[in-house]
Amino acid sequence: MNLYVINSGNFKLDGGAMFGVVPKSIWSRTNPADDKNMIDLGARCLLIEDGDRLILIDTGMGNKQSDKFFGYYYMWGDATIDSSLKKHGFHRDDITDVFLTHLHFDHCGGAIQWNKDKTGYESAFKNAYFWSNTAHWQWATNPNAREKASFLKENILPIEESGRLKFTNLPNGNILKNSALGFDIFFADGHTDKQMIPMITYKDKTICFMADLLPTAGHLPLPYVMGYDMRPLVTLTEKEKFLNMAADHGYYLFLEHDAHHEIITVKHAEKGVRLESILSTKDVFN
Repeated sequence: MNLYVINSGNFKLDGGAMFGVVPKSIWSRTNPADDKNMIDLGARCLLIEDGDRLILIDTGMGNKQSDKFFGYYYMWGDATIDSSLKKHGFHRDDITDVFLTHLHFDHCGGAIQWNKDKTGYESAFKNAYFWSNTAHWQWATNPNAREKASFLKENILPIEESGRLKFTNLPNGNILKNSALGFDIFFADGHTDKQMIPMITYKDKTICFMADLLPTAGHLPLPYVMGYDMRPLVTLTEKEKFLNMAADHGYYLFLEHDAHHEIITVKHAEKGVRLESILSTKDVFN
């Protein structure tokens, strides 16, 4: 098995929304804001090469939305999925599976693109199957009013229309063992219903793709919960459980949205689980 970082682009969001009830005087110590109160965020995807399968976890926003849409998110940098794949010797047509942690636009938008003459949409990975789960799919295709702006039908419905949509099983507890994709999945309901956190066994390590359960290293303290989370008290419980497991077992936490830190490890401390080390993927994946 080989692992590769795929950078799909960088953007910004309001720091207050990203940290919920935590005061700016505290969260800005780890995630400094600009003059518009926006903080740097990434859309760092992960590519798993395992035998004849090439599995991409999440896809970023993609590029089919309007300039007005992207203007809300202050895109920065020049990273793209195509340039990142090319760097590692791959093309998007090589991807066999796209695993979507959840269907918010910044995680699945790149799965679908305009067709050649912009009369409709098509898969951006023509040879890939797309993975979700039945509970989250139903949640996303019948969204509540608060979350509706994150579930864009042009990102979601064409996946089903492609005929290449697959669903994982749902777990009895939090963790689904022995998934069809070759890695375990932790299911979390705080941010959105049945978000999936891949837990990948790589050599002697467990690499956890944290998605929106832990957006940045600055979100480690339990009360640091995003204003975007649908069930913040559930997030508290899920974070505590997962971070304790990570500290107990030495998990490597791959941060999708932290623009400046790729991987962290955590440890038990007097005030709960805290940061142990900041690592690059080169340190961990070699």
